[in-house]
Amino acid sequence: MQAVQKGYRGLSLLMDLNWDRALYVATITLALGAGAVVAGMLG
Repeated sequence: MQAVQKGYRGLSLLMDLNWDRALYVATITLALGAGAVVAGMLG
């Protein structure tokens, strides 16, 4: 049980540290998708 708790805590810490990176990647992906949609409408 302790191994599960330690693993969960480690995963939670990893997500806390990398949350800004995931948000950055999601923002870039959304911007590229929006650009593709606009280019498709104009082209």
